[in-house]
Amino acid sequence: MLSKKKDLRTGTPVWSVERKPPIPHEPLAGDHTADVLVIGAGISGALVAEALSDAGLGVIVVDRRAPITGSTSASTALLQYEIDKPLTVLSRSHGAPFAERVWRRSRLALDVLRVRTTHLEIDAAMHRRNALYLAGDLLDARGLALEATARRRAGFEVAFLGSKALRETYGIRRSAALLGFEDAVADPRKLAAGYLRAAVKNGAQVFSPVDVVQVEESARGIVAKTSHGHALRAKFVVYATGYELAKGVPAKGHRIASTWAMATRPQPSKLWPTQCMIWEASETYLYLRTTDDGRILIGGEDEDFQDDERRDALLPRKTKTLERKLLAMFPEVDPTAEFSWTGNFGASSTGTPSIGRVPRKRRTLAVLGYGGNGITFSMLAAQIIRGIVTGVGDPDEDLFAFSRK
Repeated sequence: MLSKKKDLRTGTPVWSVERKPPIPHEPLAGDHTADVLVIGAGISGALVAEALSDAGLGVIVVDRRAPITGSTSASTALLQYEIDKPLTVLSRSHGAPFAERVWRRSRLALDVLRVRTTHLEIDAAMHRRNALYLAGDLLDARGLALEATARRRAGFEVAFLGSKALRETYGIRRSAALLGFEDAVADPRKLAAGYLRAAVKNGAQVFSPVDVVQVEESARGIVAKTSHGHALRAKFVVYATGYELAKGVPAKGHRIASTWAMATRPQPSKLWPTQCMIWEASETYLYLRTTDDGRILIGGEDEDFQDDERRDALLPRKTKTLERKLLAMFPEVDPTAEFSWTGNFGASSTGTPSIGRVPRKRRTLAVLGYGGNGITFSMLAAQIIRGIVTGVGDPDEDLFAFSRK
């Protein structure tokens, strides 16, 4: 078996209020050949498939589930360039040059995602949003002031808000916050579906359900065997399997954890000014955003385990905790959950993804977009993998390579 099948999510994500977007796909019948085989039809696989097919390559996408029914549907889709590790923290552990390059490339990937989505005319409820970063147990007010200086040095515009300004503008009682600019929100299912449809328009084929059980690489290419005995041949294979880590892909520095989220009823008259995204400078942080119909979406309460039954059993209690924390932050809102769900997510020790060739393999590539801004990292992966497969390379490939120290 190539990867162990997991129960990636439970509950009812807020995106289910609308019918799942249609994606052209079909069962696999017989053997097939392409330039690139992409395993995984979630947001990472969708972005990679679109980028490769746009480059003129023949692409096959397969998934053991129907497209976009894995972790993508559980995403809260806060599209940020800010990574989980603050710039000052990452600079102390890995040096300022590395940290600044990572942050800048993350910002570039988000800009490309926004521009590409507009260019392809993908209707994914994508809107620009600022991001309010509240003082927490990782960075207090002084730490946020230093973070603001570090971000400006790296070329990012940011505003420091003291307790008074934060309370008067947003009604939030914290010692300080940073206001970042030009992030975004979206509907993750519509976003992934749009990119898969664009890939199909470019000639890509999407097959599901297809369970790949073995991949063999030779000097001439790869051969993937399915559970039904079919063979898929390609020059390259890209693992975009999300939190079902494929056999042979290094997991060092990465872990699978559990998270919980909920969404309230629509209450547009009670939302905070500018509807900016909100998150915390804490090791385990809350994150909030709004939806097009005026709901408040809040998530967090993360725990460092991946047992599906234990995760699911905690959903009622975690939902109550999220309701309580939402009410404490905004006493005027109705915190009652109308939707609640839980799922796996990936994290890394540096808050950065791993992207590129699997060690000791030339034609086998993988995407581990683990971290708080996985969709941004998925676009980053699409750019880097396109560069590797087409032979033009990528100037930041070394930052995210599996072989990096």
